[in-house]
Amino acid sequence: MFRAPSSLTRLRWRRRLRSLLALLLLVGLAFAAWVWLPAPVHVVPLVHVIDGDSLTVRQDGGSVTIRLTGIDAVEYRQDCARRDASHWPCGRDARTTLEKLAGQGPLHCEVAAKDRYDRTLAACRTRPFPDGIDLGAEMVRLGWAVVTSDDYMVEEAEAQAQRRGIWQGDFVRPAEWRAAQGRPATALAAPDS
Repeated sequence: MFRAPSSLTRLRWRRRLRSLLALLLLVGLAFAAWVWLPAPVHVVPLVHVIDGDSLTVRQDGGSVTIRLTGIDAVEYRQDCARRDASHWPCGRDARTTLEKLAGQGPLHCEVAAKDRYDRTLAACRTRPFPDGIDLGAEMVRLGWAVVTSDDYMVEEAEAQAQRRGIWQGDFVRPAEWRAAQGRPATALAAPDS
């Protein structure tokens, strides 16, 4: 024989349901805040430019390696070919360009994540947003890096059209060059120093 639940049982279930809905609402609000709030921007002094997309900065009493997000610059030891087939050290030129762009710092870096090599992935500017130079965008616009996301497609098209930097002749994409050297596709190439 079927017995209808008592009013006390119904009251308990309602309370549980309300508690569950409140918890789901709090989780949803926390997730929305995490997604839509801007990432913290760290103002960091520049220590050393490693290559065209990686640099070392001073943070919290130590040094941190930052890899610029959205780009992959030619490696420090990489050579490129000009239209006349002469070879030139495009990787060294990429590093020199990033050194000039970054200047003496400080940099304003918006941290995105850490990669599997424990490098901090960040978008860095020479001054706070919206002022200053976005280092990743400028490296691509000047032709020293290729894009790895949709962020700088316009800058890459401009560099190709104007035949700037690596686009003035033939080059091997940085990930392919690293693979040919026996390095992982996203490994950091340290310069000779």
